[in-house]
Amino acid sequence: MKRVLLLGGTAEARELALALTCARVDVVSSLAGRVSKPRMPVGEVTVGGFGGVEGLVAAIRDDGFTHLVDATHPFAVRMTANAGAAAAVAGVPCLRLARPGWSRHPDAGSWHWVDTYDEARERAEELGTTRPFITTGRQTLDHYGGWTDRDVVLRVVEPLDEVAPARWIVILDRGPFDVAGERAIMREHGVDVLITKDSGGAYTAAKLTAAAGLAVPVVVVRRPYVPAGVAEVDSVEGVLNWLGLPATS
Repeated sequence: MKRVLLLGGTAEARELALALTCARVDVVSSLAGRVSKPRMPVGEVTVGGFGGVEGLVAAIRDDGFTHLVDATHPFAVRMTANAGAAAAVAGVPCLRLARPGWSRHPDAGSWHWVDTYDEARERAEELGTTRPFITTGRQTLDHYGGWTDRDVVLRVVEPLDEVAPARWIVILDRGPFDVAGERAIMREHGVDVLITKDSGGAYTAAKLTAAAGLAVPVVVVRRPYVPAGVAEVDSVEGVLNWLGLPATS
């Protein structure tokens, strides 16, 4: 009998949890607990980390999981590495579910692609930004800490741990967003560069369309590489196939 530990927190993880529940597969979703009011999947849910690879191995063995699916955010590098390592030690198969990125977006060829957040800041400075719109997440803010002289627009899901610089405008919101709303933000604040990361998916893609319509340059941080030995699919159907289950109708 299959028993799946699903590392979640994404829309794809919630979709997968629903599909597995409908297929009568025993699934437990695990959320990191970094968001105070997360969108909850169906079925059994645990909240909080495992304490690294050893803790994850113990959870797999103690709770009798037969499969591990990592459906965390595409930029959750440490969790993905821990999942692969823990599955190898515990002797269970592991699969990474990551939504397709935006590299095939119609405007992707015009964006400024970089590998790190520091490079994103540097590229934005090269573009002459004075009013950047930062959407790379709360945990990346150290890379922009020197921008106290700029009218930064920052959007995050959770409140900041520290007070933002006086000239910064902090928007607390989470997707899905629409083009009209994103366009309104950029116009209201005179945004001259959009800084984002290749999260993929539809929830936050509207800002890319809005930026194109307003001729706002876009700087995109590329996705990190998947650790060696970790298999990856980009759809719930791919996970179901891996588990030997029929695709959802």
